[in-house]
Amino acid sequence: PSPSSSTPGAEQREKQYRAHRGFGDRRGGVISARTYFYADEAKCDQHMETFLRCIDASSGSSEDGFSAIKLTALGRPQFLVSARAVSRARWWRRFFHQMAAEQGQAGRAALEMKLEAEKLQEALANLGIATKAESQHWFTGENLVRTWLSAPSTVDLLDWNSLIDSRTKISKLLLVPNIQTGQLEPLLSRFTEEEDLQMKRMLQRMDVLAKRATEKGVRLMVDAEQSYFQPAISRLTLEMQRRFNRDRAIIFNTYQCYLKEAYDNVTVDVELSRREGWHFGTKLVRGAYMEQERARAAQIGYEDPINPTYEKTNEMYHRCLDYILEEIKHSRKANVMVASHNEDTVKFTLRRMMELGIHPSEKKVCFGQLLGMCDQITFPLGQAGFPVYKYVPYGPVNEVLPYLSRRAQENRGFVQRANRERDLLWREVKRRLLAGSFFSPNH
Repeated sequence: PSPSSSTPGAEQREKQYRAHRGFGDRRGGVISARTYFYADEAKCDQHMETFLRCIDASSGSSEDGFSAIKLTALGRPQFLVSARAVSRARWWRRFFHQMAAEQGQAGRAALEMKLEAEKLQEALANLGIATKAESQHWFTGENLVRTWLSAPSTVDLLDWNSLIDSRTKISKLLLVPNIQTGQLEPLLSRFTEEEDLQMKRMLQRMDVLAKRATEKGVRLMVDAEQSYFQPAISRLTLEMQRRFNRDRAIIFNTYQCYLKEAYDNVTVDVELSRREGWHFGTKLVRGAYMEQERARAAQIGYEDPINPTYEKTNEMYHRCLDYILEEIKHSRKANVMVASHNEDTVKFTLRRMMELGIHPSEKKVCFGQLLGMCDQITFPLGQAGFPVYKYVPYGPVNEVLPYLSRRAQENRGFVQRANRERDLLWREVKRRLLAGSFFSPNH
């Protein structure tokens, strides 16, 4: 469809990123994730201090520790929906996809889409964004990620993102095309002075945490949250990766593989890290907000962002993971935590590591499970020399115990796995007794 025509799909997707009073309490339908609510700036500072103590504790417990943070704990969550730069990037990325569809490329993976530069220039001119002469100057500018001499007739998504980023001072790019009318309209209403200050404080807290993690040698994992927050969270995390991941992966982004767009998000960010030369770090999860996301999509009226089945989510997880493992093989500048309680996923990872020649001692691939769950996966991995971590929830007992009970509820088959783990442990006890090695220091 043409960017200037009516496109219900685009209108539906935009609904996803609007605040909705009915879902102001984000705990509904969430059984396995901590939800933060904004009280005031002092509370955000308290959260930051808690995260700093967690970073210090991780540093003291291991040489290559991890610490997880949530950005909704560091500022008013509404900023993650309405942040100017993220909203602008999201709109113009959608414009790119619509142009690609018009050129017969609908359904392709994001990085496989390449626009004809001449047609793109015509569209920009028709919308009043830039004359052909102006856009030609943009396309030959020095701020693009890669030189246009290598592919002067086409534009891929990262070239487009770079172009938009480099023109942020042009007021017309703070406008977006109305899908129905083809006219340009203001992207966002202005923040108040107080809101601007609150946004700056949120960024400052992120900076403090990233610097402490770098000083302590701790990797900082930015947790994923609801899909309508995630574009801003990923964008802010990306900016931290650009700054702090020059020599090694300190900042890790989290990708939720139950999302239909997970593969596009992973591949675009890996390619950007490759072009800009920084180390890519990620934690791969399946996702924690499925019931809430589906209920919200149905009530507000946009496409469900979640894969339709658990099997499709598994396929997405393995597809994203395989892409990152291939990147590790080729560049050794990518790092992944396989955060999963799924035995098939762990076996898949081990097999692919062997096939690709990725040795555990490189510590480019690590594994993570929740403390107290799936020890039958964690312990053999550690004994075999793989970097493996236990995710430790912390906080007041009355908050942590319900969280743990929900995790047990979430992991269907938990009791069966516990029984299996008991049987394996008993078998090992008998083996050691018969071998006379029960108290051996090697075991």
